[in-house]
Amino acid sequence: MNAPDNNAIPDVQNTVDTRHLNIDQVGIKSIRHPVRVLDKTGGVQHTIASFNMYVGLPHNFKGTHMSRFVEILNMHEREISVENFESMLREMVSRLEAATGRIEMTFPYFITKAAPVSGVKSMLDYEVTLIGKIVEGGSYEHSTRVVVPVTSLCPCSKKISERGAHNQRSHVTVTARTNSFVWIEELVQLVESQASCELYGLLKRPDEKYVTERAYDNPKFVEDMVRDIAGLLNAETRIDAYVVESENFESIHNHSAYALIENDKMRAQ
Repeated sequence: MNAPDNNAIPDVQNTVDTRHLNIDQVGIKSIRHPVRVLDKTGGVQHTIASFNMYVGLPHNFKGTHMSRFVEILNMHEREISVENFESMLREMVSRLEAATGRIEMTFPYFITKAAPVSGVKSMLDYEVTLIGKIVEGGSYEHSTRVVVPVTSLCPCSKKISERGAHNQRSHVTVTARTNSFVWIEELVQLVESQASCELYGLLKRPDEKYVTERAYDNPKFVEDMVRDIAGLLNAETRIDAYVVESENFESIHNHSAYALIENDKMRAQ
């Protein structure tokens, strides 16, 4: 049997659309692929990332070529990394004949931490997303999003209670648009420094005593958390814009407390 003639197969995506509506983002979501990520210690972490890949579609095209997104990932095999993120994004925009594009790469990132008293070492995982965009005019923008789990202790509970105060685990999410390289570890440490206490993968009894008392001596409302972190982000010249969010999973309520601060420092100039 003869192979089919590709030129004879209709290319429906390339047909003209008459509704005159541009599509801001079209592509694929939640495709997993191996990646490698450099860490601040000089090591390399091999992990699996979930990719969202989009391009802008002009009003005159009916559709985009979805298979090309997958082809781009497979062409790079295991060589996808933070270092070639921009080049892969530009390749995607070029192959799909688009003016704009966006790639989001989400992966678990592990940091080795030493317990505060015993010094015992263990790893703690953080959810990290790298976001690259090609905007109108062809310029590249890069953002890093990191979700940092921390401990928060309620100042009101401490003030009104004779014995103890309620605390909870909180997720602080920082999305930072950067103008130069910032280590993931730097964003994590910035957040952890403003929590009631940071988390550790492994604690001995002296460590548990320390983190309990540390949180008690450093109470934070959800409002305090985002304001204190925003203050440090405002002072960091490598960050042009940011969103900082804190969600406290309340231990005495069946709901979360939440706060957000957003600031585009370049717009304010």
